[in-house]
Amino acid sequence: MKQQMFWESTFGADYVDRNASPELFAANLAFFAQVISRNQLKISSVLELGANIGMNFKALKALLPEVELTGVEINPKAYSKLREIADHAVNSSIEEFEPKESCDLVLTKGVLIHLSPESLSNTYLKISKASKRWVLLAEYFSRDPMSIPYRGHKDVLFKRDFCSEFLDVNSDDNWELRDYGFVSRHDIFPQDDINWYLLERAK
Repeated sequence: MKQQMFWESTFGADYVDRNASPELFAANLAFFAQVISRNQLKISSVLELGANIGMNFKALKALLPEVELTGVEINPKAYSKLREIADHAVNSSIEEFEPKESCDLVLTKGVLIHLSPESLSNTYLKISKASKRWVLLAEYFSRDPMSIPYRGHKDVLFKRDFCSEFLDVNSDDNWELRDYGFVSRHDIFPQDDINWYLLERAK
């Protein structure tokens, strides 16, 4: 699959170097602190699909020192760094990964946007299966699906309504939208204009 080969390649390795910064750690810390405190999340385990080098995990560990972290990452260079942070790290594409256990929270952040649109339905099902209670999707939003150029490359970045699609695909699993927000690249603790959605499995 084109997207898998792209992120396994040197481009994916270069992405590692661009995203290891104190500024990103601070921004992630502010982001996750807001989501966790605003919703009083009680979580002891997290699965992140597309965890890269674990920058999200660093922030989560600072906020929740006892949390157990499992990360899935396709790029070998990123995976080698992720292993230093995660309790469990898996070197695999999201499409080929099969969760063996469920976690309190399943997270994607700037990752679904890079998956082939044809693989999204199965990924949504996989996310639902892997989560005991919470799902957090933080991605670019567009009501109408679109492909946009990414650093000179085509068809490796897509914007769409990931949250609505997740709910549609998993309509039998009793997921409900609990919270949502937007973080601008102009924020004091910036994210890259991401929309985020916190979903809870209804009891």
